[in-house]
Amino acid sequence: MKIKKRKKSTRYRGSQTHRRGHRKRTRGLGNKGGVGMSGTGKRSGQKKTLVMKLYGAEYFGKDKALRRGRVKPKLNIINLSQINASLDKYKKTKDGYEINLKGYKILGDGDITEKLIITASSFSKSAKEKIEKAGGKCNLS
Repeated sequence: MKIKKRKKSTRYRGSQTHRRGHRKRTRGLGNKGGVGMSGTGKRSGQKKTLVMKLYGAEYFGKDKALRRGRVKPKLNIINLSQINASLDKYKKTKDGYEINLKGYKILGDGDITEKLIITASSFSKSAKEKIEKAGGKCNLS
């Protein structure tokens, strides 16, 4: 009757050298090889040319937003009621108040009492209607 012989690797478990003698070659972490593309790590300059060739310059960076691609900048929001409350800050001309709100989106909450010429990055539909109804203009920047 034939008996199945155990693998050598299981018989050598627990022995420090795994029956390879006292040579250091196979003992430490130095034998494990590279760690692939994980992180840039110490001396990352060695990998940079390869990484840029394969993945492009966007590979580097810890922030997820940087790796995800170009993200639109978020616009600040301001209501017509806030603009109307602070009209004394803006310059008045013969056509009306000239207001520069680049980087803002104008929302239509509130009413307008004066002619407004607003330059902003975006307008809501209701804000645009109210400004034009009062005789003002909406300029996109």
